[in-house]
Amino acid sequence: MSEHPTSPTPYANLSPDIILDAVESLGLLADGRLLALNSYENRVYQIGIEESTPLIAKFYRPGRWSDEQILEEHLFTQELAEREIPVVAPLALGGKTLHEFDGYRFSLAPRRGGRAPELDNPDVLEWMGRFLARIHAVGSIAPFNHRPVISIESFGDQPRDWLLAHDFIPVDLRETWRSVIDQALLGVRASYERAGDVRNIRLHGDCHAGNVLYTDDGPHFVDFDDCRSGPAVQDLWMLLSGTREEMTRQLRDVLEGYEEFADFDRRELHLLEALRTLRLIHFSAWLAQRWDDPAFPIAFPWFNSQRYWQDRILELREQVAAMEEGPLQL
Repeated sequence: MSEHPTSPTPYANLSPDIILDAVESLGLLADGRLLALNSYENRVYQIGIEESTPLIAKFYRPGRWSDEQILEEHLFTQELAEREIPVVAPLALGGKTLHEFDGYRFSLAPRRGGRAPELDNPDVLEWMGRFLARIHAVGSIAPFNHRPVISIESFGDQPRDWLLAHDFIPVDLRETWRSVIDQALLGVRASYERAGDVRNIRLHGDCHAGNVLYTDDGPHFVDFDDCRSGPAVQDLWMLLSGTREEMTRQLRDVLEGYEEFADFDRRELHLLEALRTLRLIHFSAWLAQRWDDPAFPIAFPWFNSQRYWQDRILELREQVAAMEEGPLQL
C-alpha cells in the first residue's frame, strides 16, 4: 500500500473529490452530499448514496495504526455485532473492511443516530453496564495480537518524556510540572501495586459519553478506534463524574447491570483514579504531538497557554490526593 509519510498535515490533500472518488471506487454511487463529522485523530464524513441511506466514511490518520492493528479493531467489532451486541461495525465490501485510495486508508460503516446518554439516570447507567459486560465477556475470549496495552509506560512515562523533550511547557512552570507529574506517576504505580495482578482484556478503550449513542432501544457503542487491552475498569470509569459520593452511586448503578453478565474484580477499583491520571497525561501529549495539524488549534484554542499548564499542574495535584484517598467503597 502506498501510504502518505507521517507528517503534521497528513490530510492536506484529502479533498472532497478524493473522498467521493474513494467511496465510488467500491462500486457505490455517491450523490454528492458530504458532511464532515466531529473527529480529530481521523477524518470522518457522512456520504450521501444514490437511492440508499448515507454511509459513514472514516479516513485513518497515516502512520498511527498499522493495517494489522486496524483490521484487528474491525474483527473485534464484527465479533461483537455477530453476538447482537449494539456496536457499529465496518461494512465488508468486496470481502474487505479496510480499503485504500490515493494513499489513504479508509473504511465505511452504516449511519447510526442517537443522542447523548443521560449519565445522571440510574436506569441508563445500569443499561450501559449490561452492554459493557457483554463487550468484556467477548473481549476476554481471546487477546489482541497487534493492538497495544494500556500501561503506565505508554500513557504515563512516554508522554511525560516527550513533553519534557519539546518546547510546550512554559519555562517558569517546567520544574513545577516535572515535580508534580513525577509525584503523580509514583501514585499511579502505587495504585497498580495495590490492585495486584489484574487481568487485561480487549476493551473499547475510550468509552466516554461521546462514543455512546442512546435511543429508545438503549445504547449503542461507536468508534472503537482506540480499542486496546487493559483492565475492565478502563471502560467504566469514564462514565463517572462529580464528587466521590456521586461517583460511588454511579458506579453502583453501572455494576448493577454489569454483574448480570460478567464478574467484576473489585481490586480494579484501585486503578480508577490511576487510569484517570494516565489519561490526563496522555491527553496533553496527544494535543502537543498533533498541534501542527490545522484542525487542532481550531478545535482546542485553549491549549498551550500559560493558564492551560497551570490548570494541568493543579489537576495532577488533585489526582495525587485522589489516589492517596483510596478506591471507591461500594
